[in-house]
Amino acid sequence: MGDRLEVVKGHLSTGQVQKSCCSASGCGPGYRTPLDAMKAPQEQIVYLPCIYRNTGIDRPDYIATVDVDPSSPTYSKVIHRLEVPNMKDELHHTGWNACSSCFDDPSKRRNRLICPGLVSSRIYVIDTGTNPRAPSIHKTVEPNEVHWKTGLANPHTTHCLGSGEIMISTIGDPSGNAKGGFILLDGETFEVKGTWERPGDETEFGYDFWYQPRHNVMISTEWGHPKLLAYGFDPQHYAEGKYGQSLHVWDWTTHRRIQDIDLGPEGAIPLEIRFLHNPDEPQGYVGCALSSNVFRFFKTPRGDWGTEKVIDIPSKKVEGWALPEMPGLITDILISLDDRFLYFSNWLHGDVRQYDITDRRNPKLVGQLFLGGSICKGGPVRVTHDVELDQQPDPLVLNGQVKAGSAPQMLQLSLDGKRLYVTTSLYSGWDKQFYPDMIKEGSLMFIVDVNTDVGGLSLNENFLVDFGQEPHGPVLAHEVRYPGGDCSSDIWL
Repeated sequence: MGDRLEVVKGHLSTGQVQKSCCSASGCGPGYRTPLDAMKAPQEQIVYLPCIYRNTGIDRPDYIATVDVDPSSPTYSKVIHRLEVPNMKDELHHTGWNACSSCFDDPSKRRNRLICPGLVSSRIYVIDTGTNPRAPSIHKTVEPNEVHWKTGLANPHTTHCLGSGEIMISTIGDPSGNAKGGFILLDGETFEVKGTWERPGDETEFGYDFWYQPRHNVMISTEWGHPKLLAYGFDPQHYAEGKYGQSLHVWDWTTHRRIQDIDLGPEGAIPLEIRFLHNPDEPQGYVGCALSSNVFRFFKTPRGDWGTEKVIDIPSKKVEGWALPEMPGLITDILISLDDRFLYFSNWLHGDVRQYDITDRRNPKLVGQLFLGGSICKGGPVRVTHDVELDQQPDPLVLNGQVKAGSAPQMLQLSLDGKRLYVTTSLYSGWDKQFYPDMIKEGSLMFIVDVNTDVGGLSLNENFLVDFGQEPHGPVLAHEVRYPGGDCSSDIWL
């Protein structure tokens, strides 16, 4: 483990500037500024991938369209299901062909949802423009094209670029080993163009990324070896160095990796990363899953990048669980478009948290809501020591029944910051290990109402999508996307 405690490594950077597609006065996709986006009309429908891999049901994954318009007769219902033609893709995270990064280009339209298969390495391009309430498949990029043109596999995060291209991070190579790189797709034909990074700058692990052109930077994160994490999590694999704990800093114009920041054991498995939305801000936050900490990253006066731990979720001492201590397992993290609030989910403990981050170095907890989890009263786990809670939280009760196999995981915030959409599936292999009842009963989707004045979270009792009631059996629903963009898809230049 000694070689995992290096702190910073530097790399030289050279190359060409990436061209922007923006040239007109602003009638392309998205919004001119993050604050303008907050004034947009309320979302009416959302899309999310639904996964059957590891459930025992031999059906393809699909994209569900859910009605979220409170005035609609089909509110809180799945109104359309687009099945993909292949089995066991494990659709996971999605992104757009165009976003606010091309706001000033009138030739661009946000009308294609990019849906990579995390396991299959197949990429579906979904037409959401022709009929937004009933999307269709526009194109499929087959795995061999990804493998042969990039040497990468297991695509994860999708972001549209100001150049008009589409960039997708990866976590592996075609053999199932860990490898962090970035696939480039043509924004019009969706052909694989190659890799974004320069040869030799691939990282050992990959996962998420965010870019900030005004500071000429991109920062990426790490998960682990695809073939090891595919069917569950073994803590010994982290001890053996099979999972990551570093951030990687890239020169945005040259595509060179210029700095590696080892967060150490306190930064174990850094997953979702978010810059502040204000493009002038040289800072943001990353949630570290296994260590259950949040780190702030920032540009230093020297011009390189530093980090500091700003939130620490204590593990709970427990009996009746796989280990004597249970981490929170921070699995998703969001920032409101006005950069006032930070949200994240503790998938094992079972709570969603809201922090006031107006003091960037000292986040203040202002909202917390339990939606199930592994430490509820009446369950198999007994908490023997907890520095945060006086007693175990009450179980999640829906329609008079306790839902034991559920916990908040993926988050999506409405543009105005007043509604937080929450789903409960993490990844089918990990769902099966940590919440086996979810495999049998399906995942859930909630709306959490947000107090944007002083903070506070409360469950919207009028909205619930129970994916255990789907036509072909219980399914695992994952990340939520709005047709008009959201706070984890859009980047401002």
